[in-house]
Amino acid sequence: MSAQPRSYNPFAEEEEEDVASWSARSSGDAGIADRQRYLQQEVLRRSAATVDSTTRSLSLLYESEQIGVATSEELVRQGEALKRTEQMVDKMEQDLKTSQKHINSIKSVWGGLVNYFKAKPPESKPEQNGAPEYSANSRLKEAMLSSKEQESKYQESHPNLRKLDNSDNDFGKADLVSSVQRDSYPKNQHLRAYHQKIDNNLDEMSSGLSRLKNLALGLQTELDEQDDMLDRLTRKVETLDVNIKSTDKKVRQL
Repeated sequence: MSAQPRSYNPFAEEEEEDVASWSARSSGDAGIADRQRYLQQEVLRRSAATVDSTTRSLSLLYESEQIGVATSEELVRQGEALKRTEQMVDKMEQDLKTSQKHINSIKSVWGGLVNYFKAKPPESKPEQNGAPEYSANSRLKEAMLSSKEQESKYQESHPNLRKLDNSDNDFGKADLVSSVQRDSYPKNQHLRAYHQKIDNNLDEMSSGLSRLKNLALGLQTELDEQDDMLDRLTRKVETLDVNIKSTDKKVRQL
């Protein structure tokens, strides 16, 4: 049996085991805490990324709505131009009918005398010249009005929308919601603010998509009406061309 050193402590081994066990438990607890902090940071990071994504989508939706309004305004101007053209064709047709009456009168002296002493029948007057009264269909007008009213609200609530500046996320506003709404959001104020921002963006996107749908339906209705106008104008031009050729032939025969 080997002799123990004088400084030998029989409880030292037990103390070393306790210290090792405590260190292991401490390192395990620290690892769990680090894991929790990492997960919290990851949730915040993903929430911030979702906010940026919905903001970009809202920006694209806003730009699409602007393009839709501009397209609608251009289509209305096109309709006004078609209306002016149709009025001009109608006036030319009316003038041509008057010319044909004069030609028929010239062909017969007797007919000319009779027509001279005969009471003049009331002539049908062409449509008054001036600014054509053209108006887009009611669905398109309402959609354009709704989008234009929303434009100022976009600028007020998202002054830096295209720059994706989320500095307007005032985390302090998270405490202004009702108790019912507060219970539906996370307790962490930053995470709660992110969730509220995402919900607001989604609500605005839903409204924007609804307005875009109304613009699209209004544009389709306007296109259908202008297609009918073009068909009508085409028939009038073809008839006018035939009448012009006929009148020219009669003039040559005088």
